[in-house]
Amino acid sequence: MTDKNGSAQQPNYDISKFKLTKILNNNTVRKSIALLGTFPDISEVDQALVIFEKNAFTESDVQTDGSTDKSFFSSKTKTNVEFLNNIYGSFQCIPESDLNCIKTTVVYPATDKHIEKYSIHAKHLIAETPALYENITLTYLKSSQFSLDWVYNILEHKQETERIVFEDPDPEIGFVLLPDLKWDGRTIEALYLLAIVHKRDIKSLRDLNSSHLPLLKNIRDSGRRAIEEKYGIPASQIRMYFHYQPSFYHLHIHFNPVGNDAPGIWCEKSHMLETVINNLELVSDYYKRATIPFVAYEGNKLLDIYDEELNVRKKLKLDENELTPTSEDSINAKIE
Repeated sequence: MTDKNGSAQQPNYDISKFKLTKILNNNTVRKSIALLGTFPDISEVDQALVIFEKNAFTESDVQTDGSTDKSFFSSKTKTNVEFLNNIYGSFQCIPESDLNCIKTTVVYPATDKHIEKYSIHAKHLIAETPALYENITLTYLKSSQFSLDWVYNILEHKQETERIVFEDPDPEIGFVLLPDLKWDGRTIEALYLLAIVHKRDIKSLRDLNSSHLPLLKNIRDSGRRAIEEKYGIPASQIRMYFHYQPSFYHLHIHFNPVGNDAPGIWCEKSHMLETVINNLELVSDYYKRATIPFVAYEGNKLLDIYDEELNVRKKLKLDENELTPTSEDSINAKIE
């Protein structure tokens, strides 16, 4: 949405006006649900994503010593008995509303890529060689990726300035550290921050080389120090890692406590910052030469392109570096 001057305009969401079209994902383990629909009062056409997620417990919510005004054990908590049997009891407890909030994320207008990200799909593992990256993945990314306007808004202090935890403004080794949308901002045990670099020419792991070591070490050291000072979490308890493939192609690093079962920490997705630094110290262009596995979801156009390419290679008995002539035009045609 833009105003009369052509500048970006933030829509005024009213969750009560959301009209559900489809439930994309009901994750009973993470206690979250992703919904697709519209905000008819804003637009009948533009699609919207609403993600509800139950907040994690905080230790202050269960205090019984009177040190807090709000507690699950206060007189305001309603208790309904489901059954009692000898020493066992099952209840439904309804605490006061302030302790029963639901973290809500809105993506509007949502693109097909956003909808795909929050939907349930079968997963497939692709071993991406450097040749496959250059000829298929990179060509696909040039035509299909999330807008980075929101990232630049943060780096240029146009949006979310009040959420910045730490910033090093240096154009070469600097970064902004701020909460990820996945974090409710209050439960320290579930802390989740992102470090977004100021440099705009690094898309992902694939672009990193030894010249970026000062940047990576600055993020590691300054990021850990800022988290310890603000949140009291020791450096030895902080997990720092990249995603590959990332959800957006501007270099960023994830920070969360090692005791937190955060999304995307599985081995097919995450690459520890310390390991990345070590690899680049051993081989300066390691990530340009490495085969990097990544997960693609069924229904993803990139997976369809890889399936077609790999099937043709098998028929022609080509090795991993002998690619079929997959031109940029043919990939763009498949995307459209």
